[in-house]
Amino acid sequence: MKYVKLGTSDLQVSRICMGCMGFGDAAHGQHTWTLDEEHSREIIRRGLELGVNFFDTAIAYQSGTSEQYLGRALKDFAGREKVVVATKFLPRTNEEIEAGVTGQQHIERMLNKSLENLGMNYVDLYIYHMWDHRTPLYDIMDGLNRMVKAGKTRYIGISNCFAYQLAKANALAEQEGFAKFISVQSHYNLIFREEEREMAKLCAEDQIAMTPYSSLAGGRLSKHPGETSKRLEEDDYARLKYDATAEQDGIIIKRVAELADRHGVSMTEVSLAWLLTKVEAPVVGATKLSHIEGAAKAVDLELSKEEISYLEEPYVPHRLVGVMAQNTAAASGEAHVWSAGDQKI
Repeated sequence: MKYVKLGTSDLQVSRICMGCMGFGDAAHGQHTWTLDEEHSREIIRRGLELGVNFFDTAIAYQSGTSEQYLGRALKDFAGREKVVVATKFLPRTNEEIEAGVTGQQHIERMLNKSLENLGMNYVDLYIYHMWDHRTPLYDIMDGLNRMVKAGKTRYIGISNCFAYQLAKANALAEQEGFAKFISVQSHYNLIFREEEREMAKLCAEDQIAMTPYSSLAGGRLSKHPGETSKRLEEDDYARLKYDATAEQDGIIIKRVAELADRHGVSMTEVSLAWLLTKVEAPVVGATKLSHIEGAAKAVDLELSKEEISYLEEPYVPHRLVGVMAQNTAAASGEAHVWSAGDQKI
């Protein structure tokens, strides 16, 4: 495993971040393919053995049971100071807004609950899961800064935002003396490269780390054309993101398979090796031991400039989907109203 400093922080993280959305009690979530605690622990333990020290979860994943599984496993298998733990919070719900709960109060409540789930006194990175168009930005940045000052999180990050939103937030933080976002977790992979238009440039200039999710496009970049899996068959949210562009994406996927055969490696390794040339630490979900093993191997695979160009050449612009489509609509005044059970992230 190789390691890198996360943005301007002093966090040294593995080049692969284990995404924990696949862990948690399926009865408390909207995904049927999540793993029970026993199998989640096996994968977490294997990741640690391979040198993975960076773990990403969220209070929204299976109603906090992902956090619970991760916290208990890390307590048993690793020293707290040896790992970097990130978790995320959602915007205020409609119920909270009607009750007069402020952005600051919401953040503190969410982080306290996450810490309880994790069984920890602090997290290393607390991530603003998606932009809250109904809460003043000052309240968000002030609330997060209070959590840094209280020692409940060492740093803060953001997810599912536009480059202008990240720049605006960090400008406000600098003006007010608040903690700044040191990382961004966005939708970015070989068949969805819209982050290269603005976000990647901002992050390079401001030394903001990129830790993208969906790095294997819900498994599409790890399987030969025609191959399937339980997640590919049952993940409705991933289908929402990728089905409309399956034909054009298929050209790239075939090239991934071709290079994998040429190198004698898995498609996972090729897809992630490409992404590792662009970002600090992609978030890679794992629901099998082979998933995290393949991800770890990708760190050592080097693609030539010609191979990188060969993979990139067929790409065509993609429309924004999923959470970022909601962000676009909300920015136009069509705000998404969150309920306590909304977990489609």
